[in-house]
Amino acid sequence: MTTGGGTDTGAGRDPAGGAGRGSGANAGGDAVAEVFSALADPTRRRILDALAAHGEATATVLAAELPVSRQAVVKHLGVLDRAGLVAGHREGREARYRVIPERLGVTARWMDRVAAAWDSRLSAIKRLAEGE
Repeated sequence: MTTGGGTDTGAGRDPAGGAGRGSGANAGGDAVAEVFSALADPTRRRILDALAAHGEATATVLAAELPVSRQAVVKHLGVLDRAGLVAGHREGREARYRVIPERLGVTARWMDRVAAAWDSRLSAIKRLAEGE
């Protein structure tokens, strides 16, 4: 979360969408793992859905829509922020959060590559099974 002046909370992230951790060949995989870990919790998925519907919202607004406390929402938003899925900025006394769709796009592209590789493998198995 930011400490004031409207500064975006994603300042520590690298331009490629990573959280600034790791480098080399597995850096993208680490980013995908962070997204999957963050999305593993159904409350965090509901928070993302609510933010997508609102555009921006405070933890107070989100807590009013969910069966968890404001403090729990803030903790979940922290996990989502570290995964690069949301960003927050201060507006008065509260922080307003929004979805960052780019990280989901990175994850979707990774899933597409994995799916294509499996499709290719399954096609090869089918050809072998059919005697081609």
